[in-house]
Amino acid sequence: MGRIISLANQKGGVGKTTTAINLAASLAALDRKVLIVDADPQANSTSGIGIDPKQFKSTIYDCLIEGVDPAEAIINTEINNMKIIPSNIDLVGAEIEMLELPEREKVLKSVIARVTDRFDYVLIDCSPSLGLLTVNALTASDSVIIPVQCEYFALEGLGKLLNTIKIIQNNLNPALEIEGFLLTMYDSRLRLSNQVVEEVNRHFQQMVFKTIIQRNVKLSEAPSYGQPAILYDAESRGSVNYLNLAQEVIDKEAERSKK
Repeated sequence: MGRIISLANQKGGVGKTTTAINLAASLAALDRKVLIVDADPQANSTSGIGIDPKQFKSTIYDCLIEGVDPAEAIINTEINNMKIIPSNIDLVGAEIEMLELPEREKVLKSVIARVTDRFDYVLIDCSPSLGLLTVNALTASDSVIIPVQCEYFALEGLGKLLNTIKIIQNNLNPALEIEGFLLTMYDSRLRLSNQVVEEVNRHFQQMVFKTIIQRNVKLSEAPSYGQPAILYDAESRGSVNYLNLAQEVIDKEAERSKK
């Protein structure tokens, strides 16, 4: 069974989608089979790897609401070993439609369970909210990566997210772990960036990834070309950062399996 990891933070613009795309591509480059589940109605993971909406018949919405087999919704990407279940704007209505369903918090879990054994990692790109879709993602996951941008107000709202995670651990998914806090958009020249790094490390200590994602032009440009950074510029700082993160995730998995 593959490890299911959500990327969650109700704050927008913290690097969730950038991390979903580039961590997936880096894990694939390290010979792991990876599936991205785009659980965000903005569908940025879908467009960010160059998937044309006309290319797909089914999306995650169809799997959740219409009962479509997720295996039929999986699309290949330019990178071997990396696939995606795409999203589109239809997903906006899913939260309301799911309210009527039995065990509404576990719908995504049952969808992903049908394809997990085909992958080493399933990465769920969550929407920037703590609504029913994010609750579904966390209920379906083994762990969660929380991107935190190295900017003012970085820790604002984290309490709410951690509280949601605790509620899910208590009521829906006792096995849910925090995979790690990921510092993103780091600029070593800015004192504020360094202060945020210190503060997050002081608060969360061992739970913070050693890898820090630095501000990088190539990383910002890559989605407009529909490519992960590793395809757009494999030697860019952003590519190297995400390869390091992928290795850290793999090493954590190896540590867990020893226990």
